[in-house]
Amino acid sequence: MTTITLFSIPCTNLSFSSPPKRFRFNPQSSAQLSPTSSSPLQNPSLPKTGVIVIGAGLAGLAAATHLNSNNIPFLLLEASDAVGGRVRTDIVDGFLLDRGFQIFITAYPEAQKLLNYQSLNLQKFYSGARIFYNGQFHTVADPLRHFWDSAKSLTNPIGSPLDKLLIGSTRIRVLSKSNEEIFAAEEVPTIALLKKLGFSDSIIGRFFRPFFGGIFFDPNLETTSRLFDFIFKCLALGDNTLPARGISAIPEQLAARLPTGSILLNSRAVSVDLDGSKTPLVRLQNGDVLKSELGVIVAVEEPAAIELLAGRITQVPKKPVRSTVCLYFTANRDQIPVQDPVLFLNGSGKGIVNNMFFATNVAPSYGPPDKALVSVSLIGLFEGVSDDELVGKVIEELSGWFGGKWVREWKHLRTYRIGFAQPNQCPPTDLKKNPRVESGLYVCGDYLTSATFDGALVSGRRASESLLKDRALTPSS
Repeated sequence: MTTITLFSIPCTNLSFSSPPKRFRFNPQSSAQLSPTSSSPLQNPSLPKTGVIVIGAGLAGLAAATHLNSNNIPFLLLEASDAVGGRVRTDIVDGFLLDRGFQIFITAYPEAQKLLNYQSLNLQKFYSGARIFYNGQFHTVADPLRHFWDSAKSLTNPIGSPLDKLLIGSTRIRVLSKSNEEIFAAEEVPTIALLKKLGFSDSIIGRFFRPFFGGIFFDPNLETTSRLFDFIFKCLALGDNTLPARGISAIPEQLAARLPTGSILLNSRAVSVDLDGSKTPLVRLQNGDVLKSELGVIVAVEEPAAIELLAGRITQVPKKPVRSTVCLYFTANRDQIPVQDPVLFLNGSGKGIVNNMFFATNVAPSYGPPDKALVSVSLIGLFEGVSDDELVGKVIEELSGWFGGKWVREWKHLRTYRIGFAQPNQCPPTDLKKNPRVESGLYVCGDYLTSATFDGALVSGRRASESLLKDRALTPSS
């Protein structure tokens, strides 16, 4: 086993495009940053280190971004072969396959601060959905973006005219609140909120269950009303999109801005320890030990964080995690029934398909020029059903939607079974959890905030801010 400090690794020579800021340290922190101080487990001749971030998903990348903006040296460890965590895209036969149903909402407030949307080349979905019910498709549209489509939908069976007025009043209600007010509000399960607001069983079953159930991977709509209000507000303010180069373009953009060599892939952390002088030690699966002078930020999924920190996190009562299966099919572009960039929802209450869309209708770059890519999402893992059985069931079900002459020509490309798609955020929740475990040790991830892209980014920033506050690192005037 070897012991490694952050700056002793050749690939961690950090450089900054702007002159480094000077920092003021309070007395209790200054000794830790002194080039001559040492701890019992640290060779005084070795250079001092900065922060170790474990996990290069969105939360870890956001934490590293915030550290980098404050010119704090860091090392970002990732157990897999690429950044992104659950936000990954695979290239298969010229197709871009996102690992699970993932849509990026442009109105996410933290994302607007961190990401360059123009560079992502975001491709928009239709602002609404088509719902399969009673053997037909019915449109639900955003009246501010598709007025005539919305007007035509007033008499369809997806909900009553009152339901559609209630959607408008719900929009006004969430837009009148700040995000802070939404996350601190009294909460109930989303299904209870919808009923309290007066929505009918028909629109709950035919629209809200498949639409928000597909976002939360929760068809029973037990997810907190706080998260429902936040997503509803973001949908009112922004667009549903896909980056032209796949959903992984989001974490890749964040990673590309970090100093060369500051990310170590295929580097799995197995434990985090604090020695007698509170110097965090990170042990890797290969036996190496990394030392960090300022602290460690653990940015992995909650179950992995609990295991990694071995009792340092108080484990709350377990809730079943949210799981999903995503199947991809390919067809010739003339073998799909529509060319619109629209999301299709199962409002029938029958079958296993929750939602589907033609990804190449939204973003043509998701497939070769002459091919279409079909994305189908199920909620749950279907552990007792083989991949081949699932493919057969999906083909049969969608043949009832679009007609067998179309669907039976589709070729199965890949199936993703995602056991941990999202943390379970049923009430009671605390969407503003403290990232500080103890001095020198911090956690981040969407389970601490909201189970969204934005929540992960917020949690990473908060963990870095907490570390900097503890270490009294404040820009010198």
